[in-house]
Amino acid sequence: MSAFQEHLETGVTTLARCWAVVRRDGETYGFTDHDGPLTFEGITFKADSGMTARAIMSGSGLSVDNSEAMGALSDAAITESDIEAGRFDGAEVKAWLVNWADVTQYQLRFAGTIGELRRAGGAFHAELRGLTEMLNHPQGRVYQTPCAAILGDDACRFDLGKEGFSTEVAVDIVEDRRRFLFAGLDTFEPAWFERGRLTVVSGTAAGLIGVIKRDQFIDGERRIEVWESFRTKISSGDVLRLEAGCDKRSETCRLKFNNFLNFRGFPDVPGDDWLASTPSQNGAKLGLSLRRSG
Repeated sequence: MSAFQEHLETGVTTLARCWAVVRRDGETYGFTDHDGPLTFEGITFKADSGMTARAIMSGSGLSVDNSEAMGALSDAAITESDIEAGRFDGAEVKAWLVNWADVTQYQLRFAGTIGELRRAGGAFHAELRGLTEMLNHPQGRVYQTPCAAILGDDACRFDLGKEGFSTEVAVDIVEDRRRFLFAGLDTFEPAWFERGRLTVVSGTAAGLIGVIKRDQFIDGERRIEVWESFRTKISSGDVLRLEAGCDKRSETCRLKFNNFLNFRGFPDVPGDDWLASTPSQNGAKLGLSLRRSG
């Protein structure tokens, strides 16, 4: 029997709840409903955050475990600007029950991620999604013509750090937090960065990432547009990292990236026109390939 279980069976317990929030950029926050800070698992859980959590709901089936955490917005912990910027979207969350009189005795009660995050009346409300949420995500490979990998991931294996496939440059003009104008950025072909990533390197939005929708030359300026506006201000002079984009076609993989050995699509999959083809009435069969170009 564990020391923690023995403590529970005494009937007179000294228990507190602790939560750890780990953002996707690695920033870690610890909270507790105890009246003083607690430290274990290499994390210091602060007591002055005003954070609380409702009872964790779970079942033996495959329904998503869920809970809700709430707390007052505070510059010392979770700030309104960070929530607005989306820095806590998809953050990892863990919750423990701990003996505050002996913090070596604790038990993990919940593990999951932050789902919907909303603000109201100077406070935040975070929906917590359990590990069974991952069962809703597609698993395995998809039998399709375009590549299923993400450029630069473990399946693609392409090194975006290679010269000519990424650059860091200060932006000259920002429009609506989604269009970025650069003067003199003409060493890359037009549309080179379309479908690529734009990462903010400096400024108040540092660390945020957007997906590039358009990459055009207009009136001698290079204009980069992302699909969704950033939720934090980006100013002229802030440094942005631009990474080459991939349209998932086999020709692009072979000619642009020279990475066809790692192509994760099936370019010879017959298309709908092949499935709907009918016998020829004149008997002319030329023997040409019916595969759709990838």
